[in-house]
Amino acid sequence: MDLRSHGLASLGTVHAQLAPAPLVEIALARKEGVLVANGAFLAMTGSHTGRAAKDKYIVRRPENVGEVAFGSVNQPLDPGVFDRLWDRGLAHYQGREAFAHDGYACADPAYRANVRIVSENAWHVLFTQQLLNRLSPAELAIFTPDLFILHAPSLKLDPARDGTRSDVAVILDLERHRVLIAGTAYAGEIKKSVFTYLNYWMPTRDVLPMHCSATIGAAGDSALLFGLSGTGKTTLSADPQRKLIGDDEHGWSPTGVFNFEGGCYAKCIRLSHTGEPQIWNALRFGSILENVEIDETTREPNYDSEKYTENTRAAYPLDFIDNIEPTSRGGHPRHVLFLTCDAFGVLPALSKLTPAQAQYHFLSGYTAKIGGTEAGIKEPTATFSSCFGSPFLPRPAVAYAKMLEQRIRDNNADVWLVNTGWTGGAYGTGKRFALDVTRRLMDAALTGELDNAAFRVDLVFGVGVPTACAGVPVTALDPRSAWSDPAAFDRQARHLANLFRNNFKTYEAQATQAVRDAGPVGGA
Repeated sequence: MDLRSHGLASLGTVHAQLAPAPLVEIALARKEGVLVANGAFLAMTGSHTGRAAKDKYIVRRPENVGEVAFGSVNQPLDPGVFDRLWDRGLAHYQGREAFAHDGYACADPAYRANVRIVSENAWHVLFTQQLLNRLSPAELAIFTPDLFILHAPSLKLDPARDGTRSDVAVILDLERHRVLIAGTAYAGEIKKSVFTYLNYWMPTRDVLPMHCSATIGAAGDSALLFGLSGTGKTTLSADPQRKLIGDDEHGWSPTGVFNFEGGCYAKCIRLSHTGEPQIWNALRFGSILENVEIDETTREPNYDSEKYTENTRAAYPLDFIDNIEPTSRGGHPRHVLFLTCDAFGVLPALSKLTPAQAQYHFLSGYTAKIGGTEAGIKEPTATFSSCFGSPFLPRPAVAYAKMLEQRIRDNNADVWLVNTGWTGGAYGTGKRFALDVTRRLMDAALTGELDNAAFRVDLVFGVGVPTACAGVPVTALDPRSAWSDPAAFDRQARHLANLFRNNFKTYEAQATQAVRDAGPVGGA
């Protein structure tokens, strides 16, 4: 692999396109991590155990002004500043041992994006190798990168000199197809940099990029599952009746859906064999664990431990999972599901959305998380993340939402809002919906069982709710009836409705009147 075209000269030993076994051997020899009892490689990322969201930048160039939604998420960086930092990154590699890998994103050959990474660590290249799709020897022989990632986790920046917020920077030069990652070893920065890059360029090719999982049924019917962390997206996409197309990042083209990735990067806090057997079984030699505590004697991982972070992670290739769709592709989705964990306890377990409501809820990206504790009491906190992935969207959120609505209309897809959260009261009073209830409702939706069901309109949120579903308690579909105090339910429902309205003010000027009217209809 000739790296001189990227400005990398006078390097030390360069290890390119190594298989997992030699990468692990070298990583162990360099003391980059350890092997654990199940055969996975464990790496510790130090002080950075999650994304450095406040240290992410996009180079502002004349070509992307008006295209990128610059602001607190997509912080602009002057091209001159980036060029100096890029040169610092290149100089960082002078005489340094380096690891390089070529792979590609996007399972559909029509939209393939070739990615090259150079890192100073063997395990980061193993991570990239497991997350990207792999090339054949013939494809490698003619490989030309579309995106080049210079990964320098030990390069600490100086804010006073370098013009950054801290000693960390994740910088995307979208127009020059380059990424610099400096000062952080958290591997998720690599994955999400590729995703952000695709989120910028795919719409120019009439592909909607999506932060979602995708499955396909025996009849070839595809389904998409959107949802923020904690909503059950990974668990519910592991459906024994459906094959997994992918668990996190996809594109919806004029011909169907396809996985961006060749692997998975899953949270593994409180992982268990009974709860998530597919992930449990995928953690073996060739997979990677990040920041998981282990027993120093047996090297058994303790997935329940938050000693280093709650954001413990596991990375593994798709073919480590049973029941996958080998092409990582599917036709146009018949169903789109938005998962939310409503800790306020007021949303129905399942409801149906119109195309305008779909755009409204896509822009809202709602879930509720449990906040901090005070005297042992936890209160739910609403979280809104546009398009269920706002940190990775370079373009205005409304642009993606309009693409989604058009895809839904063109393909007559049904859109469902699935509440995997609480019923009978808010968190601390009620209880969480049983997994078998959620699965029963999803099966009813995906198999067409609800096509001829009777629906009522929710008086507060305006969504369509089935009046009955075999095997599901009525209280799951009529959440007010599950509360012992209906007046308390009404207050909580009004509160959540107003949170939706306040959040949506961000998009009112850009959204159509139909979408503005698609939010909560009562409870103001």
